[in-house]
Amino acid sequence: MTINCKGQLIDLSIPKIMGILNVTPDSFYDGGTYNSDTAILNQVEKMLHEGATFIDVGAYSSRPNADVVTEGEEQKRLLPVITSILKRFPEILLSVDTFRSQIARQCIEAGAVLINDISAGKLDDNMLPTIANLKVPYIMMHMRGTPQTMKQHTHYDHLVKDILFYFSERIAAAKALGIIDVLVDPGFGFAKTSEQNFQLLNQLELFQLIEKPIVVGLSRKSMIYKTLKTSAQEALNGTIVLNTIALLKGASILRVHDVKEAMECITLVQQLKVRS
Repeated sequence: MTINCKGQLIDLSIPKIMGILNVTPDSFYDGGTYNSDTAILNQVEKMLHEGATFIDVGAYSSRPNADVVTEGEEQKRLLPVITSILKRFPEILLSVDTFRSQIARQCIEAGAVLINDISAGKLDDNMLPTIANLKVPYIMMHMRGTPQTMKQHTHYDHLVKDILFYFSERIAAAKALGIIDVLVDPGFGFAKTSEQNFQLLNQLELFQLIEKPIVVGLSRKSMIYKTLKTSAQEALNGTIVLNTIALLKGASILRVHDVKEAMECITLVQQLKVRS
């Protein structure tokens, strides 16, 4: 299974790491940490050195009840960072975490290669046509509502079936526009209770039925630290455990804050698969 990032074919038969770079003041774990060029470039260098294939840059916190960020503010946060990163690391594969089509277009034109959309095009009707026009890989995540309202939308008739149906509809819409490289993210923590998150992880292998690469973002989330009665800062061990389970159930990309530890998970799980 491969995706085409501006002419570079990325083989996902061995899982890859997407390092998280939040240039936001209010993200749940690292908000405000990367607020200077030096801090940003040092973190990118560290994640690349530790084995990240992609770096995912986000400027709009999608944690529950996050503040609304205007399109102008999102643009002001993102574009200088993308320019700065690409100047230092011209070969980098940058992903941009946005649900706005204009931001997506501007970032791809600035040199990013992939769009990661928490809304799968549902928060901006122009997103899918824009992705089709840009001809870039597209991660579509499952969410209901918005980051501000998603906690009110956690009722499902059949959790996994409902999410699979959602993806079948969104993938069909993407395919109709000629979008080739689609990846799916079940959206842990987005319009799902902690119990539902664990149910989703327990049945993650069913998402292989979609025959698209599966992106998993579990890193330091509340399903881990609330279950363990700790904090996001103390949730690395729990993240490693759940990432390992996700890999065993078919994850193609792990989206993480801690690249080195996630790479170790992949290395060890691959040793199991070599011997199976």
